[in-house]
Amino acid sequence: MQTYILLTKLTSEFTSKLKDREELGREWLETVKEKCPDVTFKAHYALLGQFDFIDIYEAPNEESAAKVSMISQANGAFQAESLPAIPWKRFIALVKEL
Repeated sequence: MQTYILLTKLTSEFTSKLKDREELGREWLETVKEKCPDVTFKAHYALLGQFDFIDIYEAPNEESAAKVSMISQANGAFQAESLPAIPWKRFIALVKEL
């Protein structure tokens, strides 16, 4: 399984509904689990900055990762980016191969 990072920026409509955030987040996660049963979430954080949330998850391939981003955009995200993440030790091994 490949590790991915999902960066999400909500639309202004959804940022104005902060008190509903728990329920909206639960609904989003249920949709992802239904549509992408092969995806496993490892961590979820709220951010103070350019993006509103970061999720760390594992998916078997880029198609599954793309679905997670598309579900986010279909459910109130202005911007959703899924980026592949390389474990530090593997990154160092790749650098040594150069």
